[in-house]
Amino acid sequence: MVLKGKNVVLGVSGSIAAYKAADLTSKLVQAGAVVDVIVTDAAREFVTPFTFRSLTGRPVYTNMFDPQTSAGEEHVALSRRADIVIVAPATATTIARIACGLADDMLALTVLATKVPVLLAPAMDSQMWEAAPTQDNVATLKSRGIGFVGPMSGRLASGNIGAGRLAEPATIVEAAKHLLARTGDLAGSRIVISAGGTREPIDPVRVITNRSSGKMGYALAEAARDRGAAVTLVSTIDSLPVPYGVDLVPVETVVEMRDAVLDACKSADALIMAAAVSDFRPAEAAVQKIKKGDSGLSLDLVKNADFLLEVPDDVVKVGFAAETQDLLQNAQKKLVEKRLDLNVANDVSASDAGFAVDTNRVTILDRDGGHEDVPLLPKYEVAQRILDRLVPLLQQRRR
Repeated sequence: MVLKGKNVVLGVSGSIAAYKAADLTSKLVQAGAVVDVIVTDAAREFVTPFTFRSLTGRPVYTNMFDPQTSAGEEHVALSRRADIVIVAPATATTIARIACGLADDMLALTVLATKVPVLLAPAMDSQMWEAAPTQDNVATLKSRGIGFVGPMSGRLASGNIGAGRLAEPATIVEAAKHLLARTGDLAGSRIVISAGGTREPIDPVRVITNRSSGKMGYALAEAARDRGAAVTLVSTIDSLPVPYGVDLVPVETVVEMRDAVLDACKSADALIMAAAVSDFRPAEAAVQKIKKGDSGLSLDLVKNADFLLEVPDDVVKVGFAAETQDLLQNAQKKLVEKRLDLNVANDVSASDAGFAVDTNRVTILDRDGGHEDVPLLPKYEVAQRILDRLVPLLQQRRR
């Protein structure tokens, strides 16, 4: 959604990692972006312009004095129509050129002329990355608001082990979304989102938990990030990739989730409780593993406190009601009892919605007695519908 219809200028400079720029180009195009590629002379030693023309269906720029280009000053035309400029890979030489404001090749000149966000993805040997001049140049560019993604650590082309690997193309795409989201309708907002099912220990091996996969919470975190929010994700899940740019707070039990959520809410504008929080926990967890006996196992359970009621009233609160019967009645009751601004009701007994699947079908209830039925959609799209309802509530609180 963030990249659809956006004009992306992708600069490719002379690193062995230049071959990964082809994959990055493909991913940007698949995301709906219009991609113009600039290939430096050094990059042409590693990958040909024809590769990028085949992927984008558009001209590839290599020379700012090319008489075949459609505009007299193509670098200015590119910089004016761009929504974002990405340089991947960005070599030490290219970073130095940009930091010094040079305009001696098509790529550096285009970056100099642009007024849109710029994202650099460094790739070089670790010794070059760690060198004082490179670090000084990086610090200078960051102070000017230029974004960086990577480099990653690992085995390098030289055989060295260290920082200098190009970030994965999928990560660069996510970093570009994060950078573009600075102008989104949630920019300046801080949102706390909980995800997953809490796990209450019975003994060091066994826990009481539920079937929540965390996918809805993670979709909400990604969607909120894509609209410009600063997102804190309080999650029990360790099997899903954390969306780029989202702050993760890992927890397991209800007590841990309570502490993390209440702490994050001290500086938050909104809380979305997508987690499935355990209603009960063992009164006392065994220190050692309980052995299987002939008489079976009996557990003494105590009720967990509902910490949603402890969240300050100036925080907009969105809850979730995972139900198997009397969906709207139960969701409405929870909305009132938990003093929620919105409550998202979903029937988790459905095979195509709710737990452990990538789609959901929900009804969003509000304080005024209204409700919106959201049809079966990918969870990211459902998250966007929920955020559509959240935005005006945040705007009202700020008046």
